[in-house]
Amino acid sequence: MFLDYKAKNDFVGMDMARKFLQMCYTHARRYTNYKGGRKYDEDGKVNERQNDPVKAESAAIFMEKWKQARTDQEYLEMKKEHQKNYG
Repeated sequence: MFLDYKAKNDFVGMDMARKFLQMCYTHARRYTNYKGGRKYDEDGKVNERQNDPVKAESAAIFMEKWKQARTDQEYLEMKKEHQKNYG
């Protein structure tokens, strides 16, 4: 989606797609570390940490794509212009 918005010269779409990649990365990491994505149990104690290799691989893919999006030169130029115009 990031690349589709880039082709349309749509900064807001690009930024939302970048944010979605970031959010997916953090969620994938949470599910890698904790079964069900819950760090705390019902009593407020920290659940035992796990390492699910399939979910870790998913997180790595999201991280790679997120880095590509946030360092894209056209995105950065459009971001700078957007911040100049809208604060």
